[in-house]
Amino acid sequence: MTGVKRAAREGFALLESGASAVDAVEAAVRILEDDPVFDAGHGAVLNADGDVELDAIIMDGKTLAAGAICCVKNVSNPVTLARSVMEKTDHVMLSGAGANQFAASLGIEEVSTEELVTQHAREEWGQYKYSDAVSNLFNMEAAHDTVGAVAIDAEGNLACATSTGGITNKMVGRVGDTPVIGSGGYADNQVGAVSTTGHGESILKVTLARLIIYHMEQGASPGKAADKALLHMQERVAGCGGAIVISAQGEWTAKFTTKQMAWASMEGGTLCYGLNPGEKYTEGTITK
Repeated sequence: MTGVKRAAREGFALLESGASAVDAVEAAVRILEDDPVFDAGHGAVLNADGDVELDAIIMDGKTLAAGAICCVKNVSNPVTLARSVMEKTDHVMLSGAGANQFAASLGIEEVSTEELVTQHAREEWGQYKYSDAVSNLFNMEAAHDTVGAVAIDAEGNLACATSTGGITNKMVGRVGDTPVIGSGGYADNQVGAVSTTGHGESILKVTLARLIIYHMEQGASPGKAADKALLHMQERVAGCGGAIVISAQGEWTAKFTTKQMAWASMEGGTLCYGLNPGEKYTEGTITK
């Protein structure tokens, strides 16, 4: 829980200082990418070749501008590269070698694969083949380690960001939901912002982030919208996952159909966090 709590505090501190929602979600996700506990940046899982390929997205709810990268290698903070795609190119997504070339053109430091890989990731790579990883690490309703953030700033602007290393032993070049607008994340000032986690192929099939936004457009609260969309994904494609959601009015939720999902939020200067279903800690006191 340490990582998500720190990310929430740092993101909120930026918002309190007058930073934008985009600044806040990028900063929060960078903290999580730097934490080897999570499957993003440092700590990312390995593909079938024992290499690290990273995906990330960031989206600005004010303009619907977005930036994404997929299958990028040797980058510590993919979310920052995704933001550069959004702000410094005419494109929305760059992939593979092209994303790495763009990173080099920006002077982003290249890090070795070994710097990104943890011993746990190595052991998991040796233990699971891809099909086993999906069934044992995803469809068994286990917790997922994709990281994300949503925020609303003082001007009412919304943003989301999501970052991941994917699934252990994935095929080289596999792209999941994370960098795809409407699947791994979505932000629209008129409705809300969403960041998702879970089995990427399942999330892609139901465009989970946009589906949650759709239910909010129809009048559902963030919590009910997320519950309805996650239930649909579970019933329609047998996929488990989770989402953090915030509305244009600042109402937020963290929902999941996995056994656990670590989350944290700053609400009126108070830190809230949880891990298990129905759990919400506030300054050390649990409420259900």
